[in-house]
Amino acid sequence: MIKGINLVLLVTSVVALVGVYAIKYQSEAIANDMHALQRAVNQQRGNLSLLKADWAYLTQPATIAPLVARYSEALGLETLKAEQFGTISELPMRPQIANDAALTALFAALDAGVDPIGDKLAELLEQ
Repeated sequence: MIKGINLVLLVTSVVALVGVYAIKYQSEAIANDMHALQRAVNQQRGNLSLLKADWAYLTQPATIAPLVARYSEALGLETLKAEQFGTISELPMRPQIANDAALTALFAALDAGVDPIGDKLAELLEQ
């Protein structure tokens, strides 16, 4: 009987040992994947900082001014005029009271599967 218990314990120990090794190798694989992802993230951050520096250089007025002077005729660029800007009095006023009935009807139509805004947009695009 003791030999049987010893045999069961030995088999259990071997199974547990195999399980521990399997878990160890899985955790090492996951750690390697994590390190690879961290390297990729750091690479992307480096690329992003380089792109930000390029963008900062390219959007400086000293860089853009010669390009504007060179290509203004080809692009049809003109200087801005004061008439191109609107005034505050030309801005529409905000409605005083929200139309709750219209919003309720819109939400009811959307719940029913009807898209009145999309239908109106399609109608306007056809014109």
